[in-house]
Amino acid sequence: MSRPKINRVVADFKAAATSDKTIQLKALRGQNVVLYFYPKDATPGCTTEGQDFRDLHAKFKRQNTVILGVSRDSLASHEKFKEKQQFPFELISDPDETLCKKFDVIQEKSLYGRKFMGVERSTFLIDVAGKLRQEWRKLKVRNHAAEVLEAVKALK
Repeated sequence: MSRPKINRVVADFKAAATSDKTIQLKALRGQNVVLYFYPKDATPGCTTEGQDFRDLHAKFKRQNTVILGVSRDSLASHEKFKEKQQFPFELISDPDETLCKKFDVIQEKSLYGRKFMGVERSTFLIDVAGKLRQEWRKLKVRNHAAEVLEAVKALK
């Protein structure tokens, strides 16, 4: 499976999300989509990243942009995380790593000298026509959501 390429249409997918929704990429055509992959619900960096997207959500919405968070956590975990943090957007559960592999975000990581395969924090910006316009990999959380918002505004 080849990962999406810049300025190419991203292959359609369907995925289970919070609020009992099934997200289908093709159904979101006509809107920009921010797809952000994060390692784990309710961990410090992932919470901060989600809060930053939450705090800028109205500005993204004014730019005709949908935000979707993706991790390998269960829908039950996502529902708790979303409710506690009051996220106004859906979280996609990807326990079998289908989307993670599609976007090539499963990478070797290291924690306290132990190596393991995990989700590399990454964000993808898909435009109204379904084309991948920008990607951020190995990103730092600080100011990231604001940087993505600027990229969305630059699409016009």
